[in-house]
Amino acid sequence: VSVFGVTIDFGWVGHIIAAFYLVWLLNLYNFMDGIDGIAGVEAVTACFGACLIYWLGGFESLVWAPLLLAAAVLGFLCWNFPPARIFMGDAGSGFLGIILGIFSLQASSSAPQLLWVWLILLGVFIVDATFTLLRRLMRGDKVYEAHRSHAYQFASRSAGRHLPVTVGVLMINLLWLLPIALSVGVWGVDGMLGLLIAYVPL
Repeated sequence: VSVFGVTIDFGWVGHIIAAFYLVWLLNLYNFMDGIDGIAGVEAVTACFGACLIYWLGGFESLVWAPLLLAAAVLGFLCWNFPPARIFMGDAGSGFLGIILGIFSLQASSSAPQLLWVWLILLGVFIVDATFTLLRRLMRGDKVYEAHRSHAYQFASRSAGRHLPVTVGVLMINLLWLLPIALSVGVWGVDGMLGLLIAYVPL
């Protein structure tokens, strides 16, 4: 992993960190699949964004797996976009979480900055789920119990429907996170700096 220009080799500890990372992505994706279309929109925009960055950055061989996943999820999204007629469920959301995690680790083995690219592209889900979990831990809540305290859940209750929130996530991904990810993956901005710029407003 490259942090502010310094390359850190975690050795065998990196495998343990990667395992926890995959488990967390699997679970957070499940947590975030709570309103119509949000999980599908996140996967499609992250995958298409990664494909664009791979193509512009000279990593064309990495394009095909996320492109195929994005196409499959886009087909599903036709029926899951608000108001949804079919739903993803735990099996679908868990699958997406772990596969996106695998894509990010695979990409980072080709170029360290690509791990940061994926973390930025998945920023809405990572920040919402992680911040909510930490907040519940600090309050002493039972984190294994169901709850409705994610930011997207507050937003959907405030809006009274799912569509504005799902479209809002789409806009954040395209207009905020994708340009930052492009700056890291293609134009050489430091990955940690890009992550901080992307996450702090979220």
